[in-house]
Amino acid sequence: MYCGANAGASPRFAEEARALAAALVERNLSLVYGGGNVGLMGIIADEVLRLGGEVTGVIPTALVEREVGHTGLTRQFIVKDMHERKAMMAQLADGFIAMPGGLGTLEELFEVLTWAQLGIHSKPIGLLNVDGYYDSLVAFVRHATEQGLVRPQHAQLMMVENEPQALLNRF
Repeated sequence: MYCGANAGASPRFAEEARALAAALVERNLSLVYGGGNVGLMGIIADEVLRLGGEVTGVIPTALVEREVGHTGLTRQFIVKDMHERKAMMAQLADGFIAMPGGLGTLEELFEVLTWAQLGIHSKPIGLLNVDGYYDSLVAFVRHATEQGLVRPQHAQLMMVENEPQALLNRF
């Protein structure tokens, strides 16, 4: 799961984080995420735990030292840096979902898309497009495809849905 370390401006972001948590627990899927206790990351982790699901966090030492590490997770891995975090999260996860988030979320999303494009993994990748948050990004990827810089099959690696259940159904 990739999502914001902030809750964002819209209350819908938190509502959909909770709805996605419920959908994961209902399907007996555990959450692998960045290990923080803030923003949308903290909201979805807390909700999965509240509903009886399992949560694995992967957090760099520098973020633990800033006191943003979640202390109540099923499992928490403390790693050296962001590179190690992303590699471990990718190894532990069976699929990737990006909820609304900032630059880190976008960077992580495009890294796993690039890895899929290169054949490094074949795990599903999706955007939970809450209230059209990712509409401009989806339009940009379509534009890059039309301009011949992204192959259509690679653009299709990114599944886009507005509802958690619909996205998980596609996975």
